[in-house]
Amino acid sequence: MRDEESDQPQAGRFEGREHRFAVRVYFEDTDLSGVVYHANYLRYMERARSDMLRLAGIDQRAVHDAGEGAYAVADLAIRYRAPAKLDDALLVVSRIHAVRAARVVIHQTVRRGSLVLTEADVTAALVAPSGRPKRQPAAWTDIYQRLIWQGTNS
Repeated sequence: MRDEESDQPQAGRFEGREHRFAVRVYFEDTDLSGVVYHANYLRYMERARSDMLRLAGIDQRAVHDAGEGAYAVADLAIRYRAPAKLDDALLVVSRIHAVRAARVVIHQTVRRGSLVLTEADVTAALVAPSGRPKRQPAAWTDIYQRLIWQGTNS
């Protein structure tokens, strides 16, 4: 008998207000020097953010499919501290830092054990099909308000 749930992609988990998403470094993630190519950290973070929102109850697809808009990265500040290498087990930790009418700021770190390899502040703005910023649904801002990080960055 097959366990249908175990056949589903892993979505990470919430630990309090913090979302934790595990990834492994594969050969395709690395460059000629054997370390993770810098842009792939952004891919890890994007996957973690998408799954965090899904788990929190924010249905991006429904809004997109209804023709009401989609999130776009409006601002990104990233710092690379140490490299990840082939077969490393990494953890992407995501925390909501601020929410406004049309945007949300998410702080993300990529860690190997307790060592922070990369950290970023990502501002995602909801934009209408016209490309103009659009107010997020009230239910979404309520969810974000409940998830705003109350601790310190680490």
